[in-house]
Amino acid sequence: MRRLPLVTAAVLAGALALTACGSSDSGSDDGAGLSVGSAYMPQPVSDTMAAGFLVITNKGAAGDVLTRVTSEVAGEVTVHRTVGQTMEEAKSLDIPAHGELVLQSGGDHLMFEQLKRKPLEGEKVAVQLHFAKTSPITVEMPVKSATYNPKTGH
Repeated sequence: MRRLPLVTAAVLAGALALTACGSSDSGSDDGAGLSVGSAYMPQPVSDTMAAGFLVITNKGAAGDVLTRVTSEVAGEVTVHRTVGQTMEEAKSLDIPAHGELVLQSGGDHLMFEQLKRKPLEGEKVAVQLHFAKTSPITVEMPVKSATYNPKTGH
C-alpha cells in the first residue's frame, strides 16, 4: 500500500517534467523565459568583421546556455569572452536563472566574421540566438554609428 503514493508522486513528477518540456517550445521554461533587449551593432569600420551587443534576460526558474549565434550578414558569428585584457572565443555562455547575460563593449560580445556585406548605420541586421533549452530567438539588431554609446544614446 505504501507504494501507491510513491507511484502517484512519480507519475505527477513525470507529468510536470513533460509540461516543462512542452512549454520550452514557446521560448520559456515556466511561462516567463528568455527575452532580448538593448541589441545593437556599431557600424563596422572593417569590411570583414563587426561586433554586436545585447542583453538576454532570463525570468525563468532554470538557467539556460547561449550555444550558437547565426546571421545572414556574416559567414560566422562567434561569441567572445573578455578575460582581463584579452578576448577569447567561448563555446557557450551561461544565462543564469532569474538573471542576465550582458554582451557589451569591453566585455563579453558577439563577433560577426567574414561579413558578406558591410552593414550601414540605420539598417537592421537579423540575428538568430540558439540556446541549450529554449527555442531560437530572432533579434533585429539596429546598426548604430561606429562611436555609439548606449549609456548616452549617442
